[in-house]
Amino acid sequence: MPHQFLVPTPAGPGLAPRYRERPAALPRNPYLRLFALPGTRAFTAGNLIARLPSGMFGISAVIMISAAYGSYALAGAVTGTGLVAGALTAPLVARLVDRHGQRRVAVPAAAIAALGHVLLLLCVRGDAPAWALFCAVLPTAAAPNTGGMSRARWAHLLRDDPASLHTANSFEQAADELCFMLGPVLAAVVCSALFPEAGTLVAAVLLSAGVLLFTAQRSTEPPVAPRTPAGSPLRAPGMVPLLAVFAATGAVFGAMEVTALAFVDGPVAGPVLALQAAGSCAAGLLYGRARRTAGLGTCLAAMTVVMAAPLLAARTDWLPALAAGLLVAGMATAPTMVTGMALVQRLVPSDRLNEGMTLAVTALLAGIATGSATAGWTADHAPDPALGFVLPVAAAALALVLCAATGVGRRVPA
Repeated sequence: MPHQFLVPTPAGPGLAPRYRERPAALPRNPYLRLFALPGTRAFTAGNLIARLPSGMFGISAVIMISAAYGSYALAGAVTGTGLVAGALTAPLVARLVDRHGQRRVAVPAAAIAALGHVLLLLCVRGDAPAWALFCAVLPTAAAPNTGGMSRARWAHLLRDDPASLHTANSFEQAADELCFMLGPVLAAVVCSALFPEAGTLVAAVLLSAGVLLFTAQRSTEPPVAPRTPAGSPLRAPGMVPLLAVFAATGAVFGAMEVTALAFVDGPVAGPVLALQAAGSCAAGLLYGRARRTAGLGTCLAAMTVVMAAPLLAARTDWLPALAAGLLVAGMATAPTMVTGMALVQRLVPSDRLNEGMTLAVTALLAGIATGSATAGWTADHAPDPALGFVLPVAAAALALVLCAATGVGRRVPA
């Protein structure tokens, strides 16, 4: 067989040696070891294609609607409605994935979501009334949590290898950051180079094609586990406090994004803010190679400290200093999210894993919305724009206090 060799084993006196097969040594690089597993490259490629539109749909809709209706307020309200609908629907879709399998649920769910985006595009193209846009955006909430399904596959494949599962979770977080860096850029380029609706159309095609490619990899799909009487993932000990920590952590991200955009206020705002995601992506890949991992409380303490970097840099009123501060601040993001998602995987029963991870994402989105709204109000009313950078520090400190007060990290069984 390929990648294997034969070694003799004792067979007793007077008998010819018997042979057994021993697998060849695996690569030393932990990421190369991950993708040496059969089927992992294919499902990862499909999932990345399916995940990229998550960073495209929002900015594509804003460009498309504002160009046609001349109103950023309407564009923001429509995209916000889609996010709220998605936050309510995502746990239900994830529960169906747990009950019936990824392929049977994700394919039709992605098709409904893609059709919703196309319907929104047609409404905008046809100059439909504003209320029609709000109706058209509702089906987009059916989009499956592609990142959660990929993490579920790794959790199934590496259930007996915690070290490799940590590396896989780190890779997934880095992939999230990469998609949210590249998605808005790709959307803006496509919309400007072709026509305002092009970003939405391309994202819908990528979502459909990516989910089809991802779910076609049947060998790595987790089997549907027998249902247990454990009930909702919310009943798992420590899960509710962990979701509160996720919400506070989301407020860090939402507040930082809006504050940075308001502070820079120009065409370079996007690239400067992307440095935070770049720092998180790099830190995630490095964290995945670490032999020892930090606890959630330690990660949140580090996040509280490094979130002060943009605040201090903003005081200098020098753009390169702020860019460096955002890069440093981003380095605490991935380790915190990797550790938090690992806790979810260990707290939630295996037959409800997709639902549990989607609840974590929902809590994160709720925090992002709260942080964004608070930072927006602060940007409009604070006498000094730099004061908004206090909000991410405060939100990170709140997450740390919640973690310490509830002992959520210590409740996870070994």
